[in-house]
Amino acid sequence: MKIDLLSPQTFATGHPFAEYRWLRDHAPVHWHEEPNGPGFWAVTRYADVHDVDRNHAAFSSEPTIMIQDPPPEQQAQFGPYKMMLMMDPPQHTAYRKLIRSAFTHDSADALGPRMGQLATEIVDKVIERGECDFVQDIAGEMPSYVIAELMGLPREDGRELYKLTEIIHTAPEALPEGAGAAAVAKMFEYGQGVISEKRARPANDLATRLLQAEVDGKRLDDIEFLLFFLLLVDAGGDTTRNLLASGLIALLEKPPELAWLKSDLASRLPAAREELLRWCTPVVYMRRTARHDTSIAGQPIKQGQKVVMYFGSANRDSAHFEQPDHLRLSRAPNEHIAFGNGPHVCLGQHIARIEIDAVLREVLSRMERVEIVGVPEWLPSNFISGPKHLSIRFKPGKISGRQS
Repeated sequence: MKIDLLSPQTFATGHPFAEYRWLRDHAPVHWHEEPNGPGFWAVTRYADVHDVDRNHAAFSSEPTIMIQDPPPEQQAQFGPYKMMLMMDPPQHTAYRKLIRSAFTHDSADALGPRMGQLATEIVDKVIERGECDFVQDIAGEMPSYVIAELMGLPREDGRELYKLTEIIHTAPEALPEGAGAAAVAKMFEYGQGVISEKRARPANDLATRLLQAEVDGKRLDDIEFLLFFLLLVDAGGDTTRNLLASGLIALLEKPPELAWLKSDLASRLPAAREELLRWCTPVVYMRRTARHDTSIAGQPIKQGQKVVMYFGSANRDSAHFEQPDHLRLSRAPNEHIAFGNGPHVCLGQHIARIEIDAVLREVLSRMERVEIVGVPEWLPSNFISGPKHLSIRFKPGKISGRQS
């Protein structure tokens, strides 16, 4: 079988599950050629992905979690600075502590009522129309609003920043030359304005907290804040937006499962959400780099070689999940690793779950006879899996009359 996990065409309609299955069965630690690089090891079994992700002593997040190394001009621009995702403990642990309290289970739960209000408002905007782009009008709205409120930004700015993240996650070959770098530059330009505003007028928000925080007795400088800002905005929408859109497709393709869920939405939604996370797995991969000569499942790995964990494959591994290619919303237990695990487990996972639940509750209880119109347009990316556009129609309904 031809295996190409670099081309965005391989992910044109979601994860390449047939290729993943072949790799798990025949080459679970597979050497993958790289046209403009040294190549990498593709790791596809659940047990191996789980172990690599936890073993930061052998597998480093430096210099990057992307397959391709940053170009020399980018390395020169940022010098010793790096995003938290690309740090290892103990440095990673120290930076993670700066924002951890805003993303705990209790902090996320406290946001539940507000997210419920936002979900109602989002559905109210489209319910009378009877049609919408589910990604742009619903799935993308919730995380844009939430990260804007957490950071103390105008809500409309959150929507504009979301558009930039979509460009950043698109494969470079699917964009005009330089478009990705330009989107990052615009994000930093906006972030510089946030720095000026929050230093002049501190507020009770995450941006102010970051600017006032200290690591080893030193406050974050502008570049450190901007990298944090990019991470929070960028990662803040990935899981929610892509899970909701690809999850809706999955539900509409499996009417019996959808009917089961809707018959007792309140009690069945948590299990269903976890199964949709396993089934859709919005983040395709994360890369690590071998710190020293080691091995994975008996395969020797040399110091400095790239090791790429494919979460979507791990979540379909029959060695860990019974009938993994069947969507079973009642699945329990469900130890998926859509959020990763170990030191780099997704910090925003609790908020993402509450966002997902809030939107699904509104959509599944208020939008009737939902159907997909045309063919979904998927984001051309080998890193993030989810539709870019998803046109749907439904029976027009009434607005709730509640505004936040």
